Amino acid sequence: MMAHSAAGGFLEEQFRAVCAEFQKHELGGADWELLVDTLGIKVFRLRNQQSGLYEYKVFGVLEDCPPDVLADVYMDLNYRKQWDSYVKELYEEECDGKNVVYWEVNYPFPMSNRDYVYIRDCRELDWEGQKVYVVLAKSVEVPQFPEKSGVVRVKQYKQSLALVSDGKKGSRVFMHYFDNPGGQIPSWLINWFAKGYC
Repeated sequence: MMAHSAAGGFLEEQFRAVCAEFQKHELGGADWELLVDTLGIKVFRLRNQQSGLYEYKVFGVLEDCPPDVLADVYMDLNYRKQWDSYVKELYEEECDGKNVVYWEVNYPFPMSNRDYVYIRDCRELDWEGQKVYVVLAKSVEVPQFPEKSGVVRVKQYKQSLALVSDGKKGSRVFMHYFDNPGGQIPSWLINWFAKGYC
């Protein structure tokens, strides 16, 4: 397995909390709405009453891909540039002892592109006798990545991902995702884009 970022910015308890949420397979008692249920994957969303935006939780099984391979693919920025046609720029740079990712996303005309500056970390944890790969990511502000003219900076982004063997040759997967792309985009369009992208 490849060496993953030791970004620093996350506490051990945050990784363990993702494992606990994954293990319980719960939505947290809020008004989560089932959005997609197909091919062993369920996507739920929860609307923020103030912003009109949604956060998403995904539970499912990917039958033909073991968790270590999924973790490697997820963390491999160069590979993402090959399959993700929305990527305009994507790279990682060390800033003040942390590995920081810069990601510019192509948005359709007439909207401005969005960019993300975030830290991430992937850890292998032993959770109740199982090896769990947990990825955490969140937006950060660092002077090495100033905002670009004509590109809207996404300042609210967070993601957690947990991957564990399904006991065969595949993986059980959990993801929790939120971002606020900012700017003057109708919330229905943001949520439509997120639905197809996360």
